[in-house]
Amino acid sequence: MITETLAKNRGDLENKMRNLLAKPVFIIEMDAFALPCGCKGTTINTRGLQYDDLEIFEDHIKKYLGETSNNLGIEPSFLFARLIPGTAEVASLNSRVLCNRCYMDFAKGNGKRPRPDIYIFNLTRRE
Repeated sequence: MITETLAKNRGDLENKMRNLLAKPVFIIEMDAFALPCGCKGTTINTRGLQYDDLEIFEDHIKKYLGETSNNLGIEPSFLFARLIPGTAEVASLNSRVLCNRCYMDFAKGNGKRPRPDIYIFNLTRRE
C-alpha cells in the first residue's frame, strides 16, 4: 500500500538526515500529491533543518531526496527545499515531476535561489 511505502521512506529519510547532520531533524509528514496543473510528486515537511545544512550537505541531501523519490516511483527531475521567508528554517523538501507550465516558470530562473522561499538542488533541463 502507498501509506506503508510512505511511512517506511519517511522513517528511512529521517534516520539518514539525523545521522548526516548529527542533530534532531524531524520528518513530520510525507505526502504524495497530484496537482490540477499536472505536476506530481512528494512534499516532505521538516523541522530542525536549516538553510546552512542545505549549503553544507547539499550533495548528501540531494542524494537522499533522490533515493526517496525513486523508492516512491517519482522521477526526481526537480528537487528543492521550501524555506520559511525571513528565517533560516527549511519548511519542506520536495520532489516534483513538473507540468509544462510550471517547468517554464522554474526554468527561466537561475541559480540556487530563484525566489526567497526556494532552494533548488536539481532541475533537469528539457531539450
